[in-house]
Order: sequence, then structure tokens, then C-alpha cells
Amino acid sequence: MSVPQLNDEHRGEEILAVFDTAFGELLAADPAAFRVKFRKMAASAFAFYRGTACLFYHDLDEEKRGGPYLDERTSRVWIHGDLHAENFGTYLDANGRLIFNVNDFDEAYVGPFTWDLKRFAASVALIGYAKALADEQITELVEVYAGAYRERIHALATGAKSDEVPPFTLDTAQGPLLDALRDARSLTRFGLLESMTEIRDFERRFAPGGGSIELDAATRYKVLAAFDGYLETLPEASLARPDSYRVKDVVGRRGIGIGSAGLPSYNILLEGHTDALENDVVIYIKQAQTPAVSRHITDPAIRDYFQHEGHRTVISQRALQQHADPWLGWTELGGAGQLVAEISPYAVDLDWGDIDDPEEIAGVVADLGRATATMHAAADDTSGESLVPFSTERAIDAAIAADEDGFAGLLVDFAHSYGARARADHQTFVDLFRNGRIPGL
Repeated sequence: MSVPQLNDEHRGEEILAVFDTAFGELLAADPAAFRVKFRKMAASAFAFYRGTACLFYHDLDEEKRGGPYLDERTSRVWIHGDLHAENFGTYLDANGRLIFNVNDFDEAYVGPFTWDLKRFAASVALIGYAKALADEQITELVEVYAGAYRERIHALATGAKSDEVPPFTLDTAQGPLLDALRDARSLTRFGLLESMTEIRDFERRFAPGGGSIELDAATRYKVLAAFDGYLETLPEASLARPDSYRVKDVVGRRGIGIGSAGLPSYNILLEGHTDALENDVVIYIKQAQTPAVSRHITDPAIRDYFQHEGHRTVISQRALQQHADPWLGWTELGGAGQLVAEISPYAVDLDWGDIDDPEEIAGVVADLGRATATMHAAADDTSGESLVPFSTERAIDAAIAADEDGFAGLLVDFAHSYGARARADHQTFVDLFRNGRIPGL
């Protein structure tokens, strides 16, 4: 990708215009949440990059007309949409296994598979720069990622057995991935409940404070009605014990994370699978957002496939993540699509803070390349959804095979060019923010 040279003022206006499209309504509704979001984004170029998928896809818009490795099929693969180096972590799957894999599917959609790879590659460049790695070392890391992705896609496309491409578990993971899984295993549902709830009158309830908002009767009624609608979206395997869906308490929350600023959400406390109080479950209902990539995909068949953004998020996650959270579902509230999922006690994100040795970084990046390939391969004609009715791994494998030698180079060139752009954009953003140039703040 060639990055046009724009003066800071022109680029600043461009950034503000993209922000207005992506965040305008939410920012107007909750400026305080966006002040928190933008302060977090100001902390580093990587934090800025994490919070600006909208800007990334605006800059990739030229590729709507095609690009290397993209054809009729590889341009409509189920993609993660916000694939950067920190969107990986642990989860407890529907079979009770701790898995390390891609997480956070809020931006998932159907589009060119290379967009995921480019977004990840640029994030590697940003992490490498922050860790003072030379450009040559960053090049090597992106080449490692590309090679691991290519190798895994080819293995899957040529019928590799499941034991030859196993998921990352406590038995198969190594290094920082295994550390994250072990950290997750040390966590408990009881510990999560202790941090969010208390026992009053022999029953567990949400504890006051900590960002929770008490609901008035009318709002509580609407949330409970939305919860009833959510139950109808769960797979039958999740409906094992009716008592598990008895609501004990409901509170409001206000999203202030980098990705959820301004989005209203609610926590619901449910009876667990036994009468014991330490088995209770906390789920959240969160207004789903419009994915940034969807503004740059014009196929109406993709857009019309989804009832609303909550439905899109859940269907996408179920397609991309094998044996997903059994509590995962969707509903509507206030006319907006909602995502519903468990607040899991077993979720641990990959921590790059102590991953500094180039050799160790390379090992992690290789594993993330394999995880990316496995994710892309999962969401196709075998996923139970008709939107992508072909084998994605075979389509991607064939596209890369047509130009093996250029594949890694494409990602390397993009990583360096867009990494440099993101660093410059971060400084422009900080100047806009600190000088009061962002409308509404």
C-alpha cells in the first residue's frame, strides 16, 4: 500500500470526518465516555490504532475494487474485522476446554481475507517499534506471521487431520500462550462473583458502586423482556437446566473501554447450574455497534443476511470461533440490536508487556498466524451458515499459491507503510484532542 503524503492539517480534517461518521451519534449522546476512550487512545500509537478500525478501513477503501490475492471468493470471507496483536486470549469453550484463540468479534463481517492480515501486520510493526526493534526485525516478524498463516491454511486445505492442527490448549500451547492459559485456569467463578456481587438475605445480588447503575422499574422491565427474547436465540444444547435462566438481579453499565465507549449495557445475574451460590452466572447485554468494515462492503446480500448488529456479531462469532460461549446470543432493546454473552471468569488477554525477546516475539507471532488461519478456515460451508457457501481454506490456498513469492512481501510493505502512518496519525490525533479540535468534546 502506498501512503499518500498529506500535510498534518489535511490529514487532521480527514481523521475528524471519519470520526464523525463512526462515532458522531454515540459521542453526542455520551461525551464523557468518549473523553475516557480518547484519553486511552492518546496513550500510545498502538492504543490509537486499536481504537480506529474506522480510519484503517477508510484508508483501505481503494481496495474495494480488488487487489492481490483477491477474487470472487477470497473477497467475501468471514473476517474478524479488528485483527490486531492484542485481540487474542483465552476462553472456556462449550466443551469445557480452555482455549487460546482470537477474541472480541464486535467488528466481524464478510470481506477480503487480506484485510485481516494487513491489520494484524501493521499492529506488529507498531508493537515492534514500541519495543525498539529495527525495521529488519519487524520485517522478519511479519514474514514469520505470513509463513505460519500460509502453512496452516495449506494444511487445512489439503485435508490435514485435526490432531495435526490442534487448537491451542493447556496440552499444546507453549510460551506466553501457555502462560495465559495457566493464568486463566487459576481464575474462578467464585472470584468473579466476589468482585461484582454480595450476599443479601441469603441470596446473591449485585454490589452497589463499581460502575453499576441502579435501574428504574420501567427500564428493568424492558431489559427483562429483552432477556426473554435472547433465550429464544440460544442453541438447544445451552438450555439444559431451566433454573439456570432465573434472573436474580439486573444493573446498568456504561461502556467506557476503547471499543465500547458510549454503548449502553446491562449486567444480569442468573442462577447457576446448581442451587449453590458460587455457581451463579453473570451475563451482559450490550448494544452492538456497526462494524467499521461494513461501510466499505457494498454487497447487499451480505448486509441483508443479518437482522441487526447484535445478530451479526453472534452469527459471526459462532462461525469464526469453534465451540463458542454457550451463553452467546442476541436480542433487541430500544429498537437496537444487542449482543448477549457471559462475563467469563476464564478470559485472559495476551499480555505483550513482558514479551520482549525477538525470538520469543517471533514464536508468538507464528502461533497467532496459525490461529488466524484456523479462524478463517472455520467460517465457511461447514459453519452452518449459508453466507459463505464454499471452503475458505481452499479458496485462500489457491489464491496464495498463484503468487507464493509475493505474499509475505505484500504484508511486509503494508506493515511498514501503515505503521508509519498510524504513528503520524496518533500525533495528529493527540494535537487535535489536546487543542479542543474534536467536535462535541
